Amino acid sequence: MAHTKSGGSTKLGRDSRSKRLGVKVNYNQPIKAGQIIIRQRGLHYVHGKNVARGADDTLYALKNGVVKFISSKKTRFDGTRRFVKIVTVS
Repeated sequence: MAHTKSGGSTKLGRDSRSKRLGVKVNYNQPIKAGQIIIRQRGLHYVHGKNVARGADDTLYALKNGVVKFISSKKTRFDGTRRFVKIVTVS
């Protein structure tokens, strides 16, 4: 009878590459049209004036300017409110 375990498959090695999410351009920094401001999953930050949202919720600038972040309250469809961070380019 063998006294060593069989060499089965390992349970390690499934790490994926990080997605490099987060804020790429900060408050009061200049930005060019088409440049990415924030990469995110879901709407942690909401697009405002001169900012558009991509298919993967990425926010990018529509024209040259300076990035601004504004805190505001947004009413949901059921009447509850939440604080949102709005990203604009002016």
